[in-house]
Amino acid sequence: MKAELEKLVDLQKTDTNIRRLKKLIETAETRRAEIEQEFEKHASSIRDVQNRRDEFVTARTGLENQIAENKTFLERAERNLKHAQNQKEYETAMRETDALQKQIAAFETQTIEKMTGLEEVEKELADRADEISSLDSKRADALGAFDKELGQAQAELDGEQKRRDEVFVTLPTQLAAVYNRLAQRSRDGIAVAEVRNGSCSACFMSLRPQMQVEVKRGDQIIVCESCSRILYMPESKAVAEG
Repeated sequence: MKAELEKLVDLQKTDTNIRRLKKLIETAETRRAEIEQEFEKHASSIRDVQNRRDEFVTARTGLENQIAENKTFLERAERNLKHAQNQKEYETAMRETDALQKQIAAFETQTIEKMTGLEEVEKELADRADEISSLDSKRADALGAFDKELGQAQAELDGEQKRRDEVFVTLPTQLAAVYNRLAQRSRDGIAVAEVRNGSCSACFMSLRPQMQVEVKRGDQIIVCESCSRILYMPESKAVAEG
């Protein structure tokens, strides 16, 4: 019976690992999307800064064009001022000259503001130059590492399933059926539970002293009186506890 119990313990450890690996593989798409999303956050942040730079450049160019256009108008107004034939023409040219000068001054102030903003944005882009240049390669590396991990998990799962089949067929039919029934009815898939500190590690119920002795002995199948799982104690612990 001790050999069969050892097989059950081995089978439980294998099944627990199989559940872990299956969950790892089943959630792969979600985890991959999380990696993509994390890099997209960085890329989006960089695009926002680049868009701000482009907006500053466009606005500055627009202001410079308006300044150039108004200076052309100002030259014409100043010529009209010099060649005014009467008081009315003089006053009209003066008002136009004054308005254009104020408008040019306002545009120049706005241009300085845009240039200051542009300098700040360009500094931010310069500070993040390494991040920007390495973003694509880091993303590729992260996804490559993830795919490698996923491939290893799949290979390990295939090996564990093969190992499970090899162990399972060596169990007596009735014992195999009991194991399967316990594993299937348990949400965590635990059919064989270790005894720790005198309690079942699955349901945490304390065992009677006599039952603890029987589990330590390991020469028969003992089930938890609370959750019905098969109980065992690692040989090293059983020896240590005498």
